[in-house]
Order: sequence, then C-alpha cells, then structure tokens
Amino acid sequence: MKKVIIIGAGIAGLTAGVYARQSGFDVVIYEAHSIPGGASTSWKRKGYLFEGGMHWLTGSSPKTALHKLWREIGALDDNTSIYNRDPFFTFEDKGKMAFLYRDIDKLQSHLIELSPEDKKEIICLCRDLKKFMKVDMPITDIKNVKVKEKSAIPISKLISMIPAFFRMSFYSDQTVKEYAMRYKSPFLQDLFRNVVSDDNNATSMLFTLSTLAKGDGGYPSGGSLAMAGRIAKRFEALGGVIKYNSKVEKIMIKSGSATGIVFNGTEISADAVIITQDTLAAIDTLFDNPLKEPWADKMRSETKPMLNTFICLGIKEDLSNIHESMVFTSDTPVFCAGKEIKEISINNYATYEGYAPNGCTAITSIFPGDSYEWWKEQKIKGSYESEKQKLAENFIAVLAKKYPQTAGKVEVWDIATPLTYERYLNSYKGSWMSIMGKGVKMHPYPSKPESISNLYFAGHRLIIPGGLPVALETGRKSVQYLCRDTDMVFQGNV
Repeated sequence: MKKVIIIGAGIAGLTAGVYARQSGFDVVIYEAHSIPGGASTSWKRKGYLFEGGMHWLTGSSPKTALHKLWREIGALDDNTSIYNRDPFFTFEDKGKMAFLYRDIDKLQSHLIELSPEDKKEIICLCRDLKKFMKVDMPITDIKNVKVKEKSAIPISKLISMIPAFFRMSFYSDQTVKEYAMRYKSPFLQDLFRNVVSDDNNATSMLFTLSTLAKGDGGYPSGGSLAMAGRIAKRFEALGGVIKYNSKVEKIMIKSGSATGIVFNGTEISADAVIITQDTLAAIDTLFDNPLKEPWADKMRSETKPMLNTFICLGIKEDLSNIHESMVFTSDTPVFCAGKEIKEISINNYATYEGYAPNGCTAITSIFPGDSYEWWKEQKIKGSYESEKQKLAENFIAVLAKKYPQTAGKVEVWDIATPLTYERYLNSYKGSWMSIMGKGVKMHPYPSKPESISNLYFAGHRLIIPGGLPVALETGRKSVQYLCRDTDMVFQGNV
C-alpha cells in the first residue's frame, strides 16, 4: 500500500485524506494545530462558542452537486440538521431596514417598495438572479483517471446554465461598489455594498444571492468545528491517522521527486505528498528554495488576500429578539487598525443551541480589510494587546449604544487579528480567502507542479475566491491526480 502524507487537516486536507483512504492509500495527515478544520473553525471561551469560520455552506441543499461530495466525506449526514435563515441578512440605516429575502419575488417587491425610482434596475437584478439559480458548481473527473463511479455534468444542466453565462461578464467587469452605484438610492447602494466587500467583482454578490434563493447556503448544526470533526471522524474510521501539533518543516525533494517531509528535524519518507496548507505560503516556505513555476509566480503577483479582524462577545443577556445577521450604521464609529468604521456587522447566535449558557448570547463581528501590517507594527511596538483591548471596549460601547440591554453585560471578549490567523493557519498574511477583483475569472491553478513528481496541491487558494467548496473540490481533485499517476481506482463512497 502506497504511503501518502498530507500537510494540513483543514477541509481540503481532510477531504483528500478521506478520498485517498477510500482509494486504497496509507494516509497520515500532519496538522500544526491541536484540532482539525483549518480556517473552518470555532472556539470556546467561558461557556460561549464563537463561530469563526463558516457562516453558510454552499452545497448544504440535497439538490446541488456539491451535496453528494459533502456526504461522501462525512461533512453532512442523516443526523446533520441544516438551518436556512430567512431573511438571510438585514441592513439598517437611521431606522430604515432592508431585508435580503431568499424568495426572489418577495425580495423584488421589498426592494421596489424601498426605492421605487430603482424599479428597473431591481427587476433586472432579480431576473438575473433567477438565471444564476441554474448555475451549479460542476463536479467532474480529471482526464484518464480510473473511477469507481463517473461524475459528469448532464447536458440538460449545462443548457440550463447558458442564460447565466451570457450575463456573467456584465457583473465580473465591475466591482461590487461600481455595481451598487447603479442605484439611485444611497440606501440600496449601501445595502448591496454590504453583501460582499467592495473590492470583489459583482459576480460574487450574484452567486451569493442566487445560492440563497435556490434553498442552498444553509448552516449545518454545530457549525465549522463540528463539521470538521465529522470529516476527521470519517477519515479515522477509514484507518487514516492525524498527527496534531505537528508542523511540517519542509518537503523532501530528491531527483525531482517528492520523497517525504521533514518534521521535528527528522526525515519521514512517503510515496507522495499532498500540500493543503495555504498554497501561497507553502510555495515559499516548505521548500529549500521557493517554488519557481509560471503558475506559482502568477499566484504570488496576482493574489489579493482577503483579511479581517474578528471580534467575539459573550453577553449575559438573551438577544433572541435581535436579527441574526445584520449591518447597522452607527453615529459613533469603531476604530479598527487605524480606520474609522461606521457600518457595524454582527452575527447573533442567541437562538443557536449550545452557543452560550442559558439566557446568554454569543455575538461575533467582522471588520474586513488588509490590516496585517498595522497589527504587525503594534506587535513590534509592544502595543498589540492594548490595541485589542481598546478595540474591544470601543466595539462594546457602540453595541451598547445600539442595544442598551447589552450594557454592562459582556462577560467575555476575544479578538482574532490577521496575525492570529497567520499563527494558527500558517497562511499568507493570515488570509483565508482571495479577493476576486474586477475582471478576474475563476481560473484554477494546477493541482500538481511540473518540476516535481509525486507532489500535489489542494486548498482554497487554487481557485479564486476560494472558500469551502473550493477546498472540497481541490482536495478531491488532488487524489484523482494521485490515482491517475499510480494507476489506482479513485473511489468515493457515500
């Protein structure tokens, strides 16, 4: 049985592990952290569970092609309930509220009521959303791989996607901010700019809204860490081994072939290595010399990392009467990494069982933006912890002004900066996705380098913008390449 070493027990690494074990390989995963999941994670503080990764899952609906794969690797099973909140998102400015309903006709009526002068643009958007609802992430097999069960896109499915393809360039050739400016209403402009960040092209927003409209994008019970735990359990039940607290130092390369890894100063041999650590970081840190291939250079020069500062609060108050996911404007700003922020986002887990003690609530908030260098400077100056404290106090005060019932009720707070993500994920600048900017297409980077045999890549960085579906798909694809190169049959068993 051929031995395979996988670097990283994030979703891509666990996916690759499950498929490699099912396909007959001896597999060991080396994970630097003490738990599985990578960026798909959550953590506990004083009885509060803070969701730090997945806020919704593409492929949660049984009607999607991805759903079959999530079940194959054990991420979803018959005991996993899926929660589809509706409205998915709420935006409030000076008492005026907008709701992102999943039902497109209901959404259209609501938006026209909010801004009759934008009726034509709203109708056009909702018409396009119905076209984008037909788009599904294709699940196919690589060329010349032997498979137990073939995966192909039905012709009827391809035909149904054609109307959306004709509209994609319209959205991809403008940023979310540029698209939002098409609306006369400043209120609707701000609404759309808060669906996904300004710098992404507008297809990101369309895919998000259409995913929700077709009944997908639900939240699996237990969230990120529970889902990662289910996949890890499936992998170990198949005979796979995960070595936690085990950071790989480098890849062993001999005569142009990957022959194993160096861990704790010791060489550990393998017949193949799959790297699922952030590719952008791995190509510069896991080799004696940075990997030099055209695709790697392109990734270095073109990747725009998506970063954020993440705030968690444990509040001794039942906030179930507050919307679950919302952005509200505040007259009093929050100062994060030297920037003034007046649009405050919150995710409210008051109604989620097990996320807080009885009568209490876990709240999280994301402040997007590349603040890596700012936080790094604070670390060097010795003001890192004091700046986190100031940010927490600032945010708590703004929240209390908006929701007076929270005043004096915060029992615990925690902040994850890009430096936190960098430390736990070993990712480039602590980034967990890539920005799909104006004109950028979802082109894939290769799953295997040209200059090194027996080496494979998987993970969110291989297809912009990344995310859980990309981790899943590339983890699967890396094993298909492995199977093709070793003349093994790729197997996926639900």
